[in-house]
Amino acid sequence: MTAFGPVAPGWQPAVDAFAETAEGRRLQDFLAARKAAGAVIYPPEPLRALRLTPPERVHAVVLGQDPYHGPGQAEGLAFSVAPGVRLPPSLRNIFKELQRDLGHPMPTSGSLAEWAAQGVLLLNTSLTVEDGQAASHAKKGWEVLTDALIAQVAATASPCVYLLWGAHAQAKAPLIERTARAAGREALVLMANHPSPLSALRPPVPFIGCGHFGQAGRWLAERGHPIDWCLSATADVQRQKVLL
Repeated sequence: MTAFGPVAPGWQPAVDAFAETAEGRRLQDFLAARKAAGAVIYPPEPLRALRLTPPERVHAVVLGQDPYHGPGQAEGLAFSVAPGVRLPPSLRNIFKELQRDLGHPMPTSGSLAEWAAQGVLLLNTSLTVEDGQAASHAKKGWEVLTDALIAQVAATASPCVYLLWGAHAQAKAPLIERTARAAGREALVLMANHPSPLSALRPPVPFIGCGHFGQAGRWLAERGHPIDWCLSATADVQRQKVLL
C-alpha cells in the first residue's frame, strides 16, 4: 500500500519516493483539502493501472491525459470506462480503429482491464479529476510521478511499444526515446492524433487509419510478446471478476 493506494510491488519504490518529495506532499495536501471541501473526485482508485499491470509485465504503454470527469466513468485506466457505462467518443473511435485495423468486432463493454492484464499500461499523466471539471487536477503534482513511471518503463521494459495519441502524449516521446536508448531497451514509439472526434480524422496523422494496433501487435509478436487486442463483453466481464 502506498500513500495513494495499492500498487504492484515493482511500482512501490517509485510511488513511495514521490510521496516523500515536496511535490508529492503538496499533492496529498491538495487532494485532502479538496475532499474536505466536498469535492467529488474521480476515479476511486487513481493508481489502478499500477495495481493491474506490474512493471515486469509491461510491453505496451497507452498514454492518456486526464481521467473522465463524468459520474461512474473513470476506472483508473486511461481511456477505459467501467462495464455498463456508455462509451465516450474517444473510446468509441479507439474501437472503430481497432475494428478497421484488425477486423475485430466492436466491443460492447468499454473496460480495457483485459488489456491491462496482458501488460498494456493504461496510464494517464494526471491521475485524478473533479466531477464535471476537465483537467482540474492537472499540474498539481501527478505529472511528476507519471513522468517517473514512464521513465521507469523506458529504462526496464524491453521490448515495449508506446502508443502516443495527441500532442500531450507525444510530448513524452523524447523522455521515452532518450531513456530507452541509454538503457539499451527495444522501444517502438507510434504517434498519431488524439482519438477525440475533434482530431481523429484530421492531419497530420489522423487517428482513424493510423494502424497502430496492427503495427504494435506484429512488432511485439516478432519479439515473442504477442498481445491480443480483441475485446468482448463476455471476456471483459469475466476478466473483471478476476481483477476486482
